[in-house]
Amino acid sequence: MKTAFLFLLCLPFTATTFIPDDYQLLLSEDFEGKQPLKSFEMTDRTAWKVSKQDDNRAMHLYTASDYQPRVRSPRNIAMLSDQMYGSFVLEADIMQTGREYGHRDMCLFFGMKDPSNFYYVHLATTPDPHAHNIFLVNDEPRVAIGEKVSDGVDWGETNQWHKVKIERKLKDGTIKVYFDDMDTPIMETKDTHFTEGYIGFGSFDDTGMVDNIKIWGPKATTPPESFFASTQ
Repeated sequence: MKTAFLFLLCLPFTATTFIPDDYQLLLSEDFEGKQPLKSFEMTDRTAWKVSKQDDNRAMHLYTASDYQPRVRSPRNIAMLSDQMYGSFVLEADIMQTGREYGHRDMCLFFGMKDPSNFYYVHLATTPDPHAHNIFLVNDEPRVAIGEKVSDGVDWGETNQWHKVKIERKLKDGTIKVYFDDMDTPIMETKDTHFTEGYIGFGSFDDTGMVDNIKIWGPKATTPPESFFASTQ
């Protein structure tokens, strides 16, 4: 658990997340177990480790991944490889540990079909055509698809935690993204390119930490094979 001080400092707007009645908790990961990274497949496993932050263990992207995607898209990805998700509610704590600049980012991935077909949310300080948006990677370089997008996020210090939430509904294609304030989305769009897929975490160019992952949904399915291996 984060200390009460950090929780109050970093997550001042967090409210209780609404979970639909037909959803169940499909995954909960706090990285306190004996093999906390066992369920993850990375673009480069050597770029990730479990680190302590205020006596709390979290997944840590601490260096750049040795990975070049076939199409322009993020290089640093840790993907949950045991289950695929369709409609879901995702919550996690994230921390950006890099320097401040316009594209200072952390990313969340979902609907991942293969290394060149997926969605991702890019959370950055300043929006532009390549930053701070919901992106579609569809066998070509990423394209921003956000219909409503905020003016960026304030990462604060390099040891500051933030709460993030994504809600995705396959029936109507809606995607909503929340940052610290769990009541008011900072990004919204509709897209139906991909159905169920993997969920992951990472960054385009930076470093950061992830903790307290929770995923709710009506169901999850077991994936058929390794994801990134064929690209390395």
